[in-house]
Amino acid sequence: MNSDVYLKKIGSLIQETRQNHNMTQAELAERIGTSQSAVNRIERGNQNISLDMVARISDVLSRDLVRLNDSGKINFLVDGGKQLSGSIEVKTSKNAAVALLCASLLNRGKTTLRRVARIEEVNRIIEVLDSIGVRCKWLPGNDLEITPPKRLRLEDMDVAAAKRTRTVIMFLGPLLHQYGDFKLPFAGGCNLGTRTVEPHMVGLAPFGLSVEARPDTDYYHAVSRPQSVDKTIILTERGDTVTENVIMAAARYDGTVTIRNASPNYMVQDLCFYLEKLGVKIDGIGTTVLTIRGKRDINQTVEYAPAEDPIEAMSLIAAGVVTKSPITITRVPIEFTELELAILGQMGLEYSQTDEYPAANGRTRLVDITLGVSKLTAPKDKLHCLPFPGVNMDNLPFMGLIATMATGRTLVHDWSYENRAIYFTELTKLGASIEMVDPHRVYVNGPTKWKPADVVAPSALRPSVVILLAMLAAPGKSVLRDVYSINRGYEDFATRLNELGADIETVAAWQ
Repeated sequence: MNSDVYLKKIGSLIQETRQNHNMTQAELAERIGTSQSAVNRIERGNQNISLDMVARISDVLSRDLVRLNDSGKINFLVDGGKQLSGSIEVKTSKNAAVALLCASLLNRGKTTLRRVARIEEVNRIIEVLDSIGVRCKWLPGNDLEITPPKRLRLEDMDVAAAKRTRTVIMFLGPLLHQYGDFKLPFAGGCNLGTRTVEPHMVGLAPFGLSVEARPDTDYYHAVSRPQSVDKTIILTERGDTVTENVIMAAARYDGTVTIRNASPNYMVQDLCFYLEKLGVKIDGIGTTVLTIRGKRDINQTVEYAPAEDPIEAMSLIAAGVVTKSPITITRVPIEFTELELAILGQMGLEYSQTDEYPAANGRTRLVDITLGVSKLTAPKDKLHCLPFPGVNMDNLPFMGLIATMATGRTLVHDWSYENRAIYFTELTKLGASIEMVDPHRVYVNGPTKWKPADVVAPSALRPSVVILLAMLAAPGKSVLRDVYSINRGYEDFATRLNELGADIETVAAWQ
Protein backbone atom coordinates (compact mmCIF):
# COMPACT_ATOMS: atom_id res chain seq x y z
CA MET A 1 0.00 0.00 0.00
CA ASN A 2 1.28 3.50 -0.85
CA SER A 3 2.47 5.17 2.38
CA ASP A 4 0.42 8.34 1.77
CA VAL A 5 -2.74 6.28 1.26
CA TYR A 6 -1.96 4.26 4.40
CA LEU A 7 -1.47 7.44 6.49
CA LYS A 8 -4.79 8.87 5.31
CA LYS A 9 -6.63 5.59 6.03
CA ILE A 10 -5.21 5.23 9.52
CA GLY A 11 -5.80 8.96 10.19
CA SER A 12 -9.43 8.70 9.14
CA LEU A 13 -9.90 5.63 11.33
CA ILE A 14 -8.39 7.43 14.33
CA GLN A 15 -10.64 10.45 13.80
CA GLU A 16 -13.77 8.30 13.47
CA THR A 17 -12.93 6.27 16.59
CA ARG A 18 -12.09 9.40 18.61
CA GLN A 19 -15.38 11.05 17.68
CA ASN A 20 -17.29 7.89 18.60
CA HIS A 21 -15.74 8.21 22.06
CA ASN A 22 -16.89 11.87 22.25
CA MET A 23 -13.26 12.86 22.71
CA THR A 24 -11.71 16.08 21.41
CA GLN A 25 -8.35 16.24 19.67
CA ALA A 26 -6.97 18.06 22.70
CA GLU A 27 -8.16 15.30 25.04
CA LEU A 28 -6.62 12.58 22.86
CA ALA A 29 -3.37 14.56 22.63
CA GLU A 30 -3.17 14.81 26.43
CA ARG A 31 -3.79 11.09 26.86
CA ILE A 32 -1.09 10.02 24.40
CA GLY A 33 1.47 12.64 25.40
CA THR A 34 1.59 14.81 22.27
CA SER A 35 0.16 18.11 21.00
CA GLN A 36 -3.28 18.83 19.55
CA SER A 37 -1.64 20.00 16.33
CA ALA A 38 0.12 16.62 16.02
CA VAL A 39 -3.20 14.79 16.43
CA ASN A 40 -4.71 17.06 13.79
CA ARG A 41 -1.89 16.23 11.35
CA ILE A 42 -2.22 12.52 12.10
CA GLU A 43 -5.95 12.54 11.42
CA ARG A 44 -5.44 14.39 8.13
CA GLY A 45 -2.79 11.86 7.09
CA ASN A 46 -0.08 14.51 7.01
CA GLN A 47 2.26 13.05 9.61
CA ASN A 48 4.27 9.84 9.73
CA ILE A 49 3.09 7.70 12.62
CA SER A 50 5.15 5.02 14.31
CA LEU A 51 3.80 1.67 15.43
CA ASP A 52 4.49 2.78 18.99
CA MET A 53 2.21 5.81 18.51
CA VAL A 54 -0.47 3.62 16.90
CA ALA A 55 -0.30 1.35 19.94
CA ARG A 56 -0.70 4.32 22.32
CA ILE A 57 -3.75 5.62 20.43
CA SER A 58 -5.24 2.12 20.23
CA ASP A 59 -4.89 1.79 24.00
CA VAL A 60 -6.58 5.14 24.70
CA LEU A 61 -9.41 4.52 22.21
CA SER A 62 -9.82 0.87 23.26
CA ARG A 63 -9.63 -0.34 19.67
CA ASP A 64 -7.00 -2.24 17.70
CA LEU A 65 -6.46 0.24 14.88
CA VAL A 66 -4.10 -2.18 13.15
CA ARG A 67 -3.36 -5.84 13.76
CA LEU A 68 -0.09 -7.62 13.33
CA ASN A 69 0.22 -11.10 11.92
CA ASP A 70 -0.25 -14.01 14.30
CA SER A 71 3.37 -13.90 15.39
CA GLY A 72 3.10 -10.20 16.21
CA LYS A 73 6.56 -9.62 14.78
CA ILE A 74 7.86 -6.35 13.42
CA ASN A 75 10.77 -6.10 10.99
CA PHE A 76 13.09 -3.30 9.95
CA LEU A 77 13.94 -2.86 6.25
CA VAL A 78 17.22 -0.96 6.09
CA ASP A 79 18.60 0.71 2.99
CA GLY A 80 22.14 1.25 4.21
CA GLY A 81 25.33 2.93 3.12
CA LYS A 82 24.07 6.48 3.72
CA GLN A 83 26.02 9.09 5.64
CA LEU A 84 24.06 10.62 8.49
CA SER A 85 23.98 14.30 9.40
CA GLY A 86 22.42 16.62 11.91
CA SER A 87 21.79 16.49 15.64
CA ILE A 88 20.01 13.97 17.87
CA GLU A 89 19.06 14.22 21.54
CA VAL A 90 19.65 11.40 24.01
CA LYS A 91 16.46 10.18 25.68
CA THR A 92 16.15 9.59 29.40
CA SER A 93 17.40 6.34 30.88
CA LYS A 94 15.43 3.13 30.45
CA ASN A 95 17.09 1.49 33.43
CA ALA A 96 16.46 4.50 35.64
CA ALA A 97 12.81 4.65 34.57
CA VAL A 98 12.03 1.06 35.50
CA ALA A 99 13.81 1.40 38.85
CA LEU A 100 11.88 4.58 39.63
CA LEU A 101 8.59 2.91 38.72
CA CYS A 102 9.38 0.20 41.26
CA ALA A 103 10.53 2.78 43.82
CA SER A 104 7.23 4.65 43.50
CA LEU A 105 5.73 1.73 45.46
CA LEU A 106 7.59 3.04 48.52
CA ASN A 107 5.62 6.28 48.42
CA ARG A 108 1.98 6.57 49.58
CA GLY A 109 1.84 9.92 47.79
CA LYS A 110 1.79 10.82 44.11
CA THR A 111 4.98 10.60 42.06
CA THR A 112 5.39 12.45 38.76
CA LEU A 113 8.33 11.38 36.59
CA ARG A 114 9.43 13.76 33.85
CA ARG A 115 10.22 12.79 30.24
CA VAL A 116 9.98 9.05 30.77
CA ALA A 117 11.12 6.83 27.90
CA ARG A 118 8.04 5.40 26.10
CA ILE A 119 9.45 1.91 25.54
CA GLU A 120 8.21 -1.65 25.86
CA GLU A 121 10.07 -2.34 29.11
CA VAL A 122 8.38 0.66 30.73
CA ASN A 123 5.01 -0.37 29.25
CA ARG A 124 5.28 -3.83 30.81
CA ILE A 125 5.97 -2.45 34.29
CA ILE A 126 3.10 0.02 33.92
CA GLU A 127 0.82 -2.90 32.98
CA VAL A 128 1.92 -4.71 36.13
CA LEU A 129 1.40 -1.62 38.30
CA ASP A 130 -2.02 -0.96 36.76
CA SER A 131 -3.09 -4.53 37.47
CA ILE A 132 -2.30 -4.24 41.19
CA GLY A 133 -4.18 -0.96 41.59
CA VAL A 134 -1.54 1.71 40.89
CA ARG A 135 -2.91 4.49 38.64
CA CYS A 136 -0.38 5.39 35.97
CA LYS A 137 -1.34 8.33 33.77
CA TRP A 138 0.68 9.66 30.84
CA LEU A 139 0.82 13.45 30.67
CA PRO A 140 1.98 15.72 27.83
CA GLY A 141 5.72 15.63 27.19
CA ASN A 142 6.04 11.96 28.22
CA ASP A 143 5.60 12.83 31.88
CA LEU A 144 4.14 10.00 33.94
CA GLU A 145 1.93 10.45 36.99
CA ILE A 146 1.86 7.52 39.45
CA THR A 147 -0.78 7.35 42.19
CA PRO A 148 -0.82 4.30 44.49
CA PRO A 149 -3.94 2.80 46.09
CA LYS A 150 -4.31 2.42 49.85
CA ARG A 151 -3.48 -1.25 49.43
CA LEU A 152 -2.01 -3.05 46.45
CA ARG A 153 -3.95 -5.90 44.86
CA LEU A 154 -0.99 -8.22 44.48
CA GLU A 155 -3.29 -11.18 43.88
CA ASP A 156 -4.49 -9.49 40.66
CA MET A 157 -1.01 -9.01 39.19
CA ASP A 158 -0.78 -9.25 35.39
CA VAL A 159 1.43 -12.34 35.30
CA ALA A 160 1.88 -12.28 31.51
CA ALA A 161 3.28 -8.73 31.61
CA ALA A 162 5.44 -9.51 34.65
CA LYS A 163 7.01 -12.50 32.91
CA ARG A 164 8.10 -10.32 29.99
CA THR A 165 10.39 -8.19 32.13
CA ARG A 166 13.18 -8.92 34.59
CA THR A 167 12.37 -5.68 36.40
CA VAL A 168 9.63 -7.29 38.51
CA ILE A 169 12.36 -8.72 40.76
CA MET A 170 12.81 -5.15 42.05
CA PHE A 171 9.38 -5.29 43.69
CA LEU A 172 10.98 -7.27 46.54
CA GLY A 173 12.68 -4.28 48.20
CA PRO A 174 9.65 -1.95 48.15
CA LEU A 175 7.18 -4.64 49.28
CA LEU A 176 9.02 -6.38 52.11
CA HIS A 177 8.08 -3.72 54.70
CA GLN A 178 4.45 -3.63 53.57
CA TYR A 179 3.47 -7.30 53.17
CA GLY A 180 4.35 -10.35 55.22
CA ASP A 181 3.69 -12.91 52.50
CA PHE A 182 3.51 -12.39 48.74
CA LYS A 183 4.37 -13.98 45.40
CA LEU A 184 6.10 -12.61 42.32
CA PRO A 185 6.33 -14.30 38.90
CA PHE A 186 9.79 -15.45 37.89
CA ALA A 187 11.66 -12.42 36.58
CA GLY A 188 12.00 -12.37 32.80
CA GLY A 189 9.93 -15.53 32.42
CA CYS A 190 13.00 -17.70 33.00
CA ASN A 191 12.53 -20.70 35.25
CA LEU A 192 15.99 -20.40 36.76
CA GLY A 193 14.93 -20.92 40.37
CA THR A 194 16.95 -19.50 43.22
CA ARG A 195 19.99 -18.87 41.01
CA THR A 196 18.29 -15.81 39.53
CA VAL A 197 17.35 -14.31 42.88
CA GLU A 198 20.30 -15.45 45.02
CA PRO A 199 22.26 -12.15 45.13
CA HIS A 200 19.00 -10.33 45.94
CA MET A 201 18.30 -12.80 48.75
CA VAL A 202 21.72 -12.17 50.26
CA GLY A 203 21.17 -8.42 50.25
CA LEU A 204 17.56 -8.51 51.50
CA ALA A 205 17.86 -11.28 54.12
CA PRO A 206 19.17 -8.86 56.81
CA PHE A 207 15.79 -7.08 56.66
CA GLY A 208 14.00 -10.37 57.42
CA LEU A 209 13.03 -11.39 53.88
CA SER A 210 13.25 -14.98 52.72
CA VAL A 211 12.49 -15.99 49.15
CA GLU A 212 11.82 -19.48 47.89
CA ALA A 213 11.61 -20.61 44.29
CA ARG A 214 10.21 -24.13 44.36
CA PRO A 215 10.76 -26.58 41.50
CA ASP A 216 7.95 -26.81 38.96
CA THR A 217 6.49 -23.43 39.93
CA ASP A 218 6.64 -20.14 38.05
CA TYR A 219 6.86 -17.73 40.97
CA TYR A 220 8.97 -16.60 43.89
CA HIS A 221 7.35 -16.98 47.31
CA ALA A 222 8.48 -14.15 49.58
CA VAL A 223 8.01 -14.15 53.35
CA SER A 224 8.91 -11.00 55.27
CA ARG A 225 9.52 -10.97 59.01
CA PRO A 226 11.01 -7.49 59.63
CA GLN A 227 13.99 -7.41 61.94
CA SER A 228 16.77 -5.07 63.03
CA VAL A 229 19.66 -4.68 60.62
CA ASP A 230 22.57 -4.87 63.03
CA LYS A 231 25.40 -5.46 60.55
CA THR A 232 26.80 -3.81 57.45
CA ILE A 233 25.24 -5.39 54.36
CA ILE A 234 27.94 -6.65 52.03
CA LEU A 235 26.64 -7.42 48.55
CA THR A 236 28.18 -10.55 47.06
CA GLU A 237 27.49 -9.20 43.58
CA ARG A 238 27.92 -5.55 42.60
CA GLY A 239 24.86 -5.70 40.40
CA ASP A 240 22.70 -2.71 39.54
CA THR A 241 19.31 -4.30 40.28
CA VAL A 242 20.63 -6.01 43.41
CA THR A 243 21.91 -2.68 44.73
CA GLU A 244 18.64 -0.95 43.85
CA ASN A 245 16.60 -3.62 45.62
CA VAL A 246 18.60 -3.27 48.83
CA ILE A 247 18.51 0.54 48.65
CA MET A 248 14.72 0.44 48.35
CA ALA A 249 14.49 -1.92 51.32
CA ALA A 250 16.67 0.47 53.34
CA ALA A 251 14.52 3.45 52.30
CA ARG A 252 11.58 2.22 54.44
CA TYR A 253 13.75 0.86 57.27
CA ASP A 254 13.47 2.93 60.45
CA GLY A 255 17.18 3.15 61.13
CA THR A 256 20.57 3.42 59.47
CA VAL A 257 21.82 0.84 56.98
CA THR A 258 25.30 0.66 55.46
CA ILE A 259 25.74 -1.15 52.14
CA ARG A 260 29.18 -2.12 50.85
CA ASN A 261 30.13 -3.25 47.35
CA ALA A 262 27.16 -1.28 46.06
CA SER A 263 26.92 -0.42 42.37
CA PRO A 264 27.49 3.33 41.82
CA ASN A 265 26.12 3.13 38.27
CA TYR A 266 23.91 5.74 36.64
CA MET A 267 20.50 4.18 37.35
CA VAL A 268 21.45 3.61 40.98
CA GLN A 269 22.34 7.28 41.32
CA ASP A 270 19.01 8.31 39.78
CA LEU A 271 17.19 6.10 42.29
CA CYS A 272 19.11 7.67 45.17
CA PHE A 273 18.35 11.21 43.95
CA TYR A 274 14.64 10.34 43.83
CA LEU A 275 14.67 8.82 47.31
CA GLU A 276 16.35 11.94 48.67
CA LYS A 277 13.36 13.91 47.39
CA LEU A 278 11.18 11.57 49.45
CA GLY A 279 13.15 12.48 52.57
CA VAL A 280 15.48 9.48 52.71
CA LYS A 281 19.02 10.42 53.81
CA ILE A 282 21.78 8.86 51.67
CA ASP A 283 25.53 9.37 51.99
CA GLY A 284 28.05 8.04 49.47
CA ILE A 285 26.05 8.38 46.24
CA GLY A 286 28.37 7.54 43.35
CA THR A 287 30.59 5.32 45.51
CA THR A 288 30.53 1.64 46.50
CA VAL A 289 29.64 2.41 50.13
CA LEU A 290 26.18 3.81 50.87
CA THR A 291 24.84 4.85 54.25
CA ILE A 292 21.06 5.17 54.24
CA ARG A 293 18.77 6.56 56.92
CA GLY A 294 15.29 5.44 55.96
CA LYS A 295 11.75 6.46 56.91
CA ARG A 296 9.16 4.07 58.29
CA ASP A 297 6.44 5.86 56.34
CA ILE A 298 6.76 7.89 53.13
CA ASN A 299 3.86 10.01 51.97
CA GLN A 300 5.09 12.76 49.64
CA THR A 301 3.84 14.45 46.50
CA VAL A 302 7.03 14.51 44.50
CA GLU A 303 8.37 15.24 41.02
CA TYR A 304 11.59 13.83 39.62
CA ALA A 305 13.33 13.96 36.23
CA PRO A 306 15.46 10.88 35.44
CA ALA A 307 18.74 11.65 33.70
CA GLU A 308 19.68 10.80 30.14
CA ASP A 309 20.70 7.30 29.10
CA PRO A 310 24.46 6.76 28.65
CA ILE A 311 23.87 3.49 26.79
CA GLU A 312 21.68 5.21 24.21
CA ALA A 313 24.37 7.90 23.97
CA MET A 314 26.99 5.27 23.15
CA SER A 315 24.59 3.64 20.66
CA LEU A 316 24.32 6.97 18.82
CA ILE A 317 28.07 7.50 18.94
CA ALA A 318 28.51 4.04 17.39
CA ALA A 319 25.92 4.92 14.72
CA GLY A 320 27.97 7.96 13.75
CA VAL A 321 31.29 6.11 13.75
CA VAL A 322 30.12 3.07 11.78
CA THR A 323 28.46 5.25 9.08
CA LYS A 324 31.39 7.72 9.05
CA SER A 325 29.03 10.56 9.88
CA PRO A 326 29.83 13.90 11.57
CA ILE A 327 26.69 13.97 13.71
CA THR A 328 26.07 15.78 17.00
CA ILE A 329 24.70 13.90 20.01
CA THR A 330 23.20 16.23 22.63
CA ARG A 331 22.54 15.69 26.35
CA VAL A 332 25.21 13.02 26.81
CA PRO A 333 25.77 12.07 30.50
CA ILE A 334 29.52 12.50 30.39
CA GLU A 335 30.33 10.90 33.76
CA PHE A 336 29.13 7.58 32.38
CA THR A 337 30.67 7.82 28.90
CA GLU A 338 33.99 9.63 29.43
CA LEU A 339 36.06 6.44 29.83
CA GLU A 340 34.60 4.93 26.65
CA LEU A 341 35.34 8.17 24.80
CA ALA A 342 38.90 8.22 26.15
CA ILE A 343 39.51 4.68 24.84
CA LEU A 344 37.98 5.55 21.48
CA GLY A 345 40.12 8.68 21.41
CA GLN A 346 43.22 6.50 21.75
CA MET A 347 41.91 4.49 18.79
CA GLY A 348 41.79 7.70 16.72
CA LEU A 349 38.22 8.90 17.21
CA GLU A 350 37.96 12.61 16.50
CA TYR A 351 35.28 14.46 18.43
CA SER A 352 34.60 17.68 20.29
CA GLN A 353 32.41 18.35 23.29
CA THR A 354 30.78 21.37 24.86
CA ASP A 355 31.17 22.60 28.40
CA GLU A 356 29.18 20.64 30.96
CA TYR A 357 25.64 21.64 31.92
CA PRO A 358 23.18 20.09 34.41
CA ALA A 359 20.48 17.56 33.61
CA ALA A 360 16.91 18.30 34.67
CA ASN A 361 17.56 16.48 37.96
CA GLY A 362 20.17 19.12 38.77
CA ARG A 363 22.78 16.46 39.57
CA THR A 364 23.88 14.63 36.41
CA ARG A 365 26.46 16.36 34.20
CA LEU A 366 25.67 16.58 30.47
CA VAL A 367 27.61 17.61 27.34
CA ASP A 368 26.97 17.74 23.61
CA ILE A 369 29.37 15.72 21.45
CA THR A 370 30.13 16.29 17.77
CA LEU A 371 31.85 13.45 15.93
CA GLY A 372 34.42 13.84 13.22
CA VAL A 373 35.07 11.37 10.39
CA SER A 374 37.91 9.33 11.82
CA LYS A 375 40.46 6.72 10.80
CA LEU A 376 40.59 4.23 13.63
CA THR A 377 43.25 1.74 14.66
CA ALA A 378 42.75 -1.27 16.90
CA PRO A 379 43.42 -0.63 20.60
CA LYS A 380 46.63 -1.96 22.12
CA ASP A 381 44.72 -3.55 24.98
CA LYS A 382 41.59 -5.70 24.86
CA LEU A 383 38.16 -4.13 25.13
CA HIS A 384 36.41 -5.29 28.28
CA CYS A 385 33.93 -4.01 30.81
CA LEU A 386 34.13 -3.47 34.56
CA PRO A 387 31.68 -2.20 37.15
CA PHE A 388 31.37 1.60 37.10
CA PRO A 389 33.57 3.61 36.72
CA GLY A 390 34.88 1.03 34.23
CA VAL A 391 33.52 0.57 30.72
CA ASN A 392 29.82 -0.15 31.13
CA MET A 393 28.90 -3.75 30.33
CA ASP A 394 26.02 -2.52 28.15
CA ASN A 395 28.38 -0.23 26.21
CA LEU A 396 30.84 -3.02 25.39
CA PRO A 397 28.81 -4.35 22.40
CA PHE A 398 28.96 -0.87 20.83
CA MET A 399 32.70 -0.63 21.50
CA GLY A 400 33.04 -3.97 19.71
CA LEU A 401 31.03 -2.66 16.76
CA ILE A 402 33.26 0.40 16.54
CA ALA A 403 36.27 -1.96 16.53
CA THR A 404 35.01 -3.37 13.20
CA MET A 405 35.91 0.03 11.69
CA ALA A 406 39.45 0.01 13.10
CA THR A 407 42.51 -1.19 11.21
CA GLY A 408 43.99 -4.16 13.05
CA ARG A 409 42.89 -6.90 15.41
CA THR A 410 40.86 -6.24 18.56
CA LEU A 411 40.12 -8.70 21.36
CA VAL A 412 36.67 -8.10 22.90
CA HIS A 413 36.13 -9.84 26.24
CA ASP A 414 32.48 -9.83 27.37
CA TRP A 415 32.85 -11.71 30.65
CA SER A 416 29.73 -10.42 32.38
CA TYR A 417 27.00 -12.12 30.30
CA GLU A 418 26.85 -15.80 29.49
CA ASN A 419 27.27 -16.34 25.73
CA ARG A 420 26.62 -12.70 24.74
CA ALA A 421 29.91 -12.46 22.84
CA ILE A 422 28.57 -15.14 20.49
CA TYR A 423 26.19 -12.54 19.05
CA PHE A 424 29.16 -10.71 17.53
CA THR A 425 29.40 -13.57 15.02
CA GLU A 426 26.08 -12.38 13.54
CA LEU A 427 28.05 -9.46 12.12
CA THR A 428 29.87 -11.88 9.79
CA LYS A 429 26.63 -12.04 7.77
CA LEU A 430 27.15 -8.33 7.10
CA GLY A 431 30.78 -8.70 6.12
CA ALA A 432 32.62 -8.36 9.44
CA SER A 433 35.59 -10.59 10.24
CA ILE A 434 34.93 -12.10 13.67
CA GLU A 435 36.93 -14.96 15.20
CA MET A 436 35.27 -16.82 18.08
CA VAL A 437 37.68 -17.67 20.91
CA ASP A 438 35.10 -18.89 23.44
CA PRO A 439 31.58 -17.83 24.51
CA HIS A 440 33.02 -14.71 26.15
CA ARG A 441 35.79 -13.62 23.76
CA VAL A 442 36.04 -12.73 20.09
CA TYR A 443 38.67 -11.20 17.85
CA VAL A 444 37.47 -8.43 15.56
CA ASN A 445 39.52 -7.81 12.41
CA GLY A 446 39.06 -4.50 10.65
CA PRO A 447 38.33 -2.37 8.85
CA THR A 448 35.13 -3.98 7.57
CA LYS A 449 33.70 -3.79 4.09
CA TRP A 450 30.02 -4.06 4.89
CA LYS A 451 27.43 -5.89 2.80
CA PRO A 452 23.63 -6.20 3.23
CA ALA A 453 22.03 -9.26 4.82
CA ASP A 454 18.82 -10.72 6.20
CA VAL A 455 19.19 -11.34 9.94
CA VAL A 456 16.85 -12.37 12.75
CA ALA A 457 17.39 -10.03 15.69
CA PRO A 458 18.81 -11.73 18.79
CA SER A 459 16.61 -11.78 21.86
CA ALA A 460 19.25 -9.65 23.59
CA LEU A 461 18.73 -5.87 23.41
CA ARG A 462 22.21 -4.47 22.79
CA PRO A 463 23.33 -7.11 20.24
CA SER A 464 20.16 -6.40 18.25
CA VAL A 465 20.95 -2.69 18.11
CA VAL A 466 24.55 -3.48 17.09
CA ILE A 467 23.25 -5.42 14.08
CA LEU A 468 20.86 -2.60 13.15
CA LEU A 469 23.68 -0.04 13.24
CA ALA A 470 25.89 -2.29 11.11
CA MET A 471 23.04 -2.48 8.57
CA LEU A 472 23.08 1.34 8.41
CA ALA A 473 26.68 1.08 7.25
CA ALA A 474 26.10 -1.72 4.71
CA PRO A 475 25.31 -0.37 1.21
CA GLY A 476 22.12 -1.97 -0.08
CA LYS A 477 18.95 -3.38 1.45
CA SER A 478 19.07 -5.41 4.66
CA VAL A 479 16.29 -6.92 6.78
CA LEU A 480 16.34 -7.15 10.57
CA ARG A 481 13.54 -9.45 11.68
CA ASP A 482 11.57 -9.43 14.94
CA VAL A 483 12.82 -6.23 16.53
CA TYR A 484 10.78 -6.38 19.75
CA SER A 485 13.98 -6.44 21.79
CA ILE A 486 15.00 -3.05 20.32
CA ASN A 487 11.60 -1.51 21.05
CA ARG A 488 11.96 -2.87 24.59
CA GLY A 489 14.83 -0.50 25.26
CA TYR A 490 14.75 2.37 22.73
CA GLU A 491 12.02 4.90 22.03
CA ASP A 492 11.15 5.45 18.34
CA PHE A 493 14.75 4.52 17.49
CA ALA A 494 14.21 3.93 13.78
CA THR A 495 12.24 7.16 13.38
CA ARG A 496 14.92 9.19 15.14
CA LEU A 497 17.71 7.65 13.07
CA ASN A 498 15.72 8.41 9.94
CA GLU A 499 15.67 12.06 10.98
CA LEU A 500 19.47 11.94 10.67
CA GLY A 501 19.24 10.56 7.12
CA ALA A 502 18.99 6.82 7.72
CA ASP A 503 16.50 4.81 5.68
CA ILE A 504 14.74 2.37 8.00
CA GLU A 505 11.24 1.20 7.20
CA THR A 506 9.15 -0.48 9.88
CA VAL A 507 7.24 -3.36 8.33
CA ALA A 508 4.62 -5.73 9.66
CA ALA A 509 2.44 -8.30 7.87
CA TRP A 510 -1.10 -6.99 8.18
CA GLN A 511 -4.01 -9.37 8.34
